[in-house]
Amino acid sequence: MSHFRSTSWLRLLLSVSVFLQLAQSSAQYGPLMAPLAHQPRQSSLFSFNSTWQVLGPFQIGTREATWGADPLEYVGGFRHLSYDSAATFRSSLPTNGSATWNITQAVQVSTSANSANASLSVSYSNVNWDFLKTVYGWAAVQYQAWARGELIVGGNETQHVILHTDAILEYWVDDVHYFGGDFYTFRKAPPVLHLEPGTHRIDLRLVRDVRAFGGILEPTIDVVVDVRQASGTLELVKPGLLLSDVVDGKLASPFASAFLRNSGQEDIEIVDIRPSNDTHSSLEKDLSRIVLAAGQTRPVTLHIVLPSQNASSIVYNITYRSISNTAQSTLQVSQDLTHRSMYDPHKITFVHPGGMVSYTMFRPPAKNATCHNSHSKAPVLLALHGAGLEADNGMVTAALDPVSDLCAFVLFPTGVTPWSGDDWHNWGFTDVQTAISAIPGWIQIVDWKGPQVDIDRWIVSGHSNGGQGTWYALTHRPDKIIAAAPVSGYASIQKYVPYELWQPADPRRIAVVSGSINSYRHEMLMANAKGIIIQQQHGEIDDNVPAYNSRLLAQQLQLAGANSSYNELPDKNHYYDGIMTTPVLTDFYYSQARNDAVLPRKLEQFTIVVADPGDMGSKGGIRVLQLHDPGQYGKVKVKGRVIRTSNVASLEFDPTIWDMPVAVDGQEIDLVNQPTEPDTWFTVRNVDSSWTASAIDKETAIGQRRGRQLGSMTAILRTQGPFIIQHAGSTNTTTLALQISRNLHQYFQADASIHSSFSDPAIMNATGNIITLAVSATDIEPLSDFPISIRTAGLSVTDHRNRVQEYGDAVRGAAFLRPAGGDRLELVIWGVDDEGLRQAARIVPMLTGVGQPDFIVFGESAKWRGIEGALAMGFFDSDWKVTASSVVELE
Repeated sequence: MSHFRSTSWLRLLLSVSVFLQLAQSSAQYGPLMAPLAHQPRQSSLFSFNSTWQVLGPFQIGTREATWGADPLEYVGGFRHLSYDSAATFRSSLPTNGSATWNITQAVQVSTSANSANASLSVSYSNVNWDFLKTVYGWAAVQYQAWARGELIVGGNETQHVILHTDAILEYWVDDVHYFGGDFYTFRKAPPVLHLEPGTHRIDLRLVRDVRAFGGILEPTIDVVVDVRQASGTLELVKPGLLLSDVVDGKLASPFASAFLRNSGQEDIEIVDIRPSNDTHSSLEKDLSRIVLAAGQTRPVTLHIVLPSQNASSIVYNITYRSISNTAQSTLQVSQDLTHRSMYDPHKITFVHPGGMVSYTMFRPPAKNATCHNSHSKAPVLLALHGAGLEADNGMVTAALDPVSDLCAFVLFPTGVTPWSGDDWHNWGFTDVQTAISAIPGWIQIVDWKGPQVDIDRWIVSGHSNGGQGTWYALTHRPDKIIAAAPVSGYASIQKYVPYELWQPADPRRIAVVSGSINSYRHEMLMANAKGIIIQQQHGEIDDNVPAYNSRLLAQQLQLAGANSSYNELPDKNHYYDGIMTTPVLTDFYYSQARNDAVLPRKLEQFTIVVADPGDMGSKGGIRVLQLHDPGQYGKVKVKGRVIRTSNVASLEFDPTIWDMPVAVDGQEIDLVNQPTEPDTWFTVRNVDSSWTASAIDKETAIGQRRGRQLGSMTAILRTQGPFIIQHAGSTNTTTLALQISRNLHQYFQADASIHSSFSDPAIMNATGNIITLAVSATDIEPLSDFPISIRTAGLSVTDHRNRVQEYGDAVRGAAFLRPAGGDRLELVIWGVDDEGLRQAARIVPMLTGVGQPDFIVFGESAKWRGIEGALAMGFFDSDWKVTASSVVELE
């Protein structure tokens, strides 16, 4: 049970996890009990009632919950409904098409002196799941419901608490709405609540998602709510530091991180961080800029030097104060050091471009490694883990022990989180590339005397979600890939669990949502793999990721003029010990470590398929920089020096390969006159159907969309530095800013700086991407010539024909990207009122596969109709104009 993707195995793990959490609570706090709703034990401050009111089931599609799509919103929302055993609600799933209320007993409730939790397991016998599954597959066992319970707070004072919501995406506590929750049970960034004594209503939106709960076992929804007393001031999210291992007496990297939470009601400033003995260096950052908003969780970066080679631990003192006074307090954090040989897998930390510390597990070539290829440097072997696993798990790092003498620098990246940030895509793959870039620093720190590394030559392998990540790597960075071995990986998000059973929607809207995740539809990108040696492997009876996925991609490779070796393991399921070192894979690793292929490859004939140029590297020395319409694929077909393009606005050529005249769409372009600056590629642009040698214009009022700005709304994740969240400082915008910060940390371990002013100088000096929350037109600085304009009485969108569509009373909110200077991005979240702002804020990137285009204008009905309730949605082209593929409807 190892590198599994989320199916029955993951659900089993979740159930075991729930049991262990409850058992741990029992062991620590006393025996399990089921307290009466209004009779908590006198010795405990908190208790949950054992009976819950549940209403459902209702239809939901894969990852549709982010869009709303809750049919109860049509009648005002679950929060406004009272229990009524005779009430019925129309639903497409149960017998007679009616959903009803019922009373459900908690599986277990546990209460201690300073904590309480309840676990629920919800299922429905009035739905013919088996038959639905024969028609719609795993999509049929995804559904939603609501559950209502009570949290009773004892004592006579306001209690500061943190609330864990395992496997829950959305909930209400009394009259406060929370969206984001903790769908994967990370427990990294729970909300901080300040609750008065008495009874507090808890409304939980239950969403069953196959990628999180599984598709094989009974379709139950298993969740946990857990409340724990907090300190009411600065505290550690978890003990210790994220820190590198000590390798033969030397710290493998100086970067470390402490995870801090402000559980008080005032903002806290970090004044200083220094070692308790004050003999080695402290925080690298400017401490004066580190502020934790009330309720916020942030990672704080330290720069560490060991006090001695044989040190067994380090201790740091964190000095802080409330922002409203000068009195200082100290929080201490200690960490035992792990000492390892440099030849064993060990942890290396580094600073992710998002500004926080991440890590990779690393194994250099062994002493007995035989390195005899024609290259003077050894390649990098990337081993991508499956979902739900930390990279430092022995099941990950030991998977390649049978090939310990391989002549390669082996990286086991984390992708930042156990779910690899975002399925090894934008955020997670940036983590991979940064981990690779950290190897030369390690070589210098430990004074490595073995083979040197070539960080531009990769062998990629991975299991399950890591297998999918392997497909992503080889289709998006083909000029860096020597060879690849995807094992038991899925073809794409949509092929894993079909996007069926969403609320009915106009096919144009469906196309926009689908287009925003085109970059991850690997079955459409197989042409990019031509020339790469690929060894596929899949278990014949895999009931987690069906072997169909690998068979499909093997076929698509052949049809695209590429190829692979395909090894299907008879009678083998998704995972077993040794799956990553079968004889076929072992031979693959050794032979490819000796591969003499020159990169980038000079192919006589090839095709490049691009969905998002911001995600895409070069192939054959050609890189697509911009598309005319990012809602559609762009293609470049190369045959000798003749190049044909489709939906491509600009290209770059590697001058070390392309030092000749070429014909682009029938137009001769002389590439002999290469740029004089080193490492500069030759750029050509398509302007008015004519190709010209021209760099991308960066000097116009808006500038052309480029680099990290490209892609759908998830491009906001390409931040360089902590996210900046700015808002007007009202109670509601403060709450939303905190929620967005919490979600970014929960799902990406990201850092964010919250500013309750739009004029804070720190915003202009920061390097990170910006998220703006506004309920007033005056809060959003107008941008000349930008197609979306916030007005006093609504919002307007200028479509691709320059027609201005005004949205007045019908509009509720909007979310859209826009440039923020240089190649930074701003994501504007706007609402006509606080409720509209909350509706728009749900769409800030968090879970993978949701499909957020560049801009969305929400109508009231989006709360229950999902994407069909969007008044406008679509993409911006390279000039920040609305594309023809976008939907801009009349009000």
